[in-house]
Amino acid sequence: MEHKQREYLFDNYKVFLIILVVIGHFIEPCYDQNPFLYELKWGIVAFHMPAFIFISGYFSKKVPSVRKLLSGLVIPYFVYEVVYYLLYTFILDKETELYFARPKFSLWYLMALCVWRLMAPVVKKIPHYLPCSLAAGLLIGLVGIGNFLSIPRIVFFFPFFLAGTVFDSAWLARFRNGKGYVCALGIIGSMVLFLFTDRYHRQLPVKIFYGRYSYEELGMSAAEGILIRLVCYGISFLLIYLFMLVLPTKEKFYSYLGERTMAVYIFHGIIYSCLKYGSSVLGTVESNGESILLILFCFIIVWIVSRKPFVQVTNKIAHLV
Repeated sequence: MEHKQREYLFDNYKVFLIILVVIGHFIEPCYDQNPFLYELKWGIVAFHMPAFIFISGYFSKKVPSVRKLLSGLVIPYFVYEVVYYLLYTFILDKETELYFARPKFSLWYLMALCVWRLMAPVVKKIPHYLPCSLAAGLLIGLVGIGNFLSIPRIVFFFPFFLAGTVFDSAWLARFRNGKGYVCALGIIGSMVLFLFTDRYHRQLPVKIFYGRYSYEELGMSAAEGILIRLVCYGISFLLIYLFMLVLPTKEKFYSYLGERTMAVYIFHGIIYSCLKYGSSVLGTVESNGESILLILFCFIIVWIVSRKPFVQVTNKIAHLV
């Protein structure tokens, strides 16, 4: 019975997003060397993490227990921080230290998820908490505090998590029809066309969607930064909902991967770090043919690190307590 009640829309959505996460990371060293990868990078960062965080919020409607937070997020965070430290120091010979207050690579998400789950029940008692969280996300860009405790990202992405906690998938019913599907595809297609033809966004750093950098670090004035970040919020929220209307709601052959995204998230980062700091291969991708091969390689990585041995490791680490 529990199997039949599973919401496969979100499994399928998570599969789509984790593939984008892997591609987004692996093209990081070379996306500005190929026009297609450049626009692909923009398209990915515009919504992949906001959507992931939104879905995390959707499945965090209940107040979590302290033990669940410790076992599922806090302990894994410290374990993986040590793993990355050992990898960087003794294998990749990369100068680093054991900065538990400054998450390495993608581990900021574990820290942020813990904070969001703790803070959401409290923040939701504040009147108009969603507009307030958006205002905080805009204002945090005025402060340059670096990556300390991932505070800028935690504040910037918090509105997506909060929106997920109040979202009801039943709201999609009236739009999930032939007309809604075509309309959503049309809007997505128009946004893709705009992305490949617009020149203004090419004058901006793609990091405007990262949430990590202050407006000053991005070379923007306070007014310009706030306005652009507000537009970024709008684009991200729009894409989150549009893809909900076009992705399949029924179980597919790949749906099971939606339950294994944590393993992919953790282990693809280790492989990426080895390639980035242990060789120069990712930075040499320039042609369309090489770009396609790199993207295919990303699909292979997703398949490999979603196998049971990797899933079992992440599950054991998540249940040490």
